[in-house]
Amino acid sequence: MSTTTRTVEADQIRARLDELTVIDVRSPGEYAGGHLPGAMNIPLDRLKHALPALKEAASRGELLVVCQSGNRSRNACAQLAAEGIPTLDLVGGTSGWASRGNALDRPAGGPVRVPWAMDRQVRLAAGSLILLGLLLGVLVHPLFQLLSAGVAGGLVFSALTNTCGMAAMLGKLPYNRATSCGVDLSTTLNRLNNGGK
Repeated sequence: MSTTTRTVEADQIRARLDELTVIDVRSPGEYAGGHLPGAMNIPLDRLKHALPALKEAASRGELLVVCQSGNRSRNACAQLAAEGIPTLDLVGGTSGWASRGNALDRPAGGPVRVPWAMDRQVRLAAGSLILLGLLLGVLVHPLFQLLSAGVAGGLVFSALTNTCGMAAMLGKLPYNRATSCGVDLSTTLNRLNNGGK
């Protein structure tokens, strides 16, 4: 069964945010750096594990899915729609929400230094690997240029499929999995099962 996703602007949901179940699909480190008020963190790579709780939450009211800029939330909404779970997708994500002057919450005891947004981490890693491949290709052996070609091919594939393997790998790094502020999936699922309380 497939269902649809509606996109919404920050201005459309601001007044009724407390009526929605807000799911933030960014990494725990990004979430700890600031999220929509009341949002619960379920990283995109753990979404399938949370499906039963999300189905139950959707039966009680609307789900709003957010990420940093809207790319991961779009992917999450597609996955949830394929499972018959209706969703709202926030245009512009958390960045768009904050740029309109809306407040962000941060968990108590959250990190002092917030990790970069995942798209920025991907750009840094991809650019560094491409430069490294070119540099080693000139200084050591031309075959090192295949590293640059491989990363470039991965970026093209990522754009065509709207997925990102590099983001999935970077999301597993310790600073992106920060749970020192008490943000973990089991806590989130318990909260979700209790109606978001």
